[in-house]
Parts: sequence; C-alpha cells; structure tokens
Amino acid sequence: MWSVLWAAVRSKAPYVTFPVAFVVGLVGSQLEWFLRGDPPSTAQEEKSISEQREDRKLQEIVGEDVTKVVSLKDKLEFAPRAVLNRNRPEKS
Repeated sequence: MWSVLWAAVRSKAPYVTFPVAFVVGLVGSQLEWFLRGDPPSTAQEEKSISEQREDRKLQEIVGEDVTKVVSLKDKLEFAPRAVLNRNRPEKS
C-alpha cells in the first residue's frame, strides 16, 4: 500500500510543487515590497555605465585646452620597445 502511495506522490510531485513554489514566491515578493516600500522613481531614469563614463570624461576636459597635445614624435612611450633598441631612434 505504501509503495502505491509513494509512486502516486512521485508522479504528481510537479503538479503540487509548482503551485506551492508560485505561492511562496508571490508572498515573498509582496513581503519584500511591503518592507522596502516603493522603488525610487529614478530607478528607471538611471544612466547606463557607458553614459556615466562619457559624462565623467566630458567633465574632466571642460577646463582643459584640447588643442594642445603632445606630438607623437616627442612621445617615446608611443613606440613599443624593440629588441635591442635597433628600431628606436636615439634622442639627443
């Protein structure tokens, strides 16, 4: 008799487990919403990380003169260090 009962429970487990899990999730969600309150209205209006990065870079260069840059000829770190420095010009 017990084996028949356990076989029935095993075969019907998904039909019982899903509604129970759904109700537990729904109650947990409502409880979390009740404890935390309404989400802030700016959550939907937040900028993406790339937009925040672009804004930060723009703020950094606001006071700078972007037309004055170092020449690539003067900048030795631009060229990778070659083997035995054969291809690197000597700066006097």
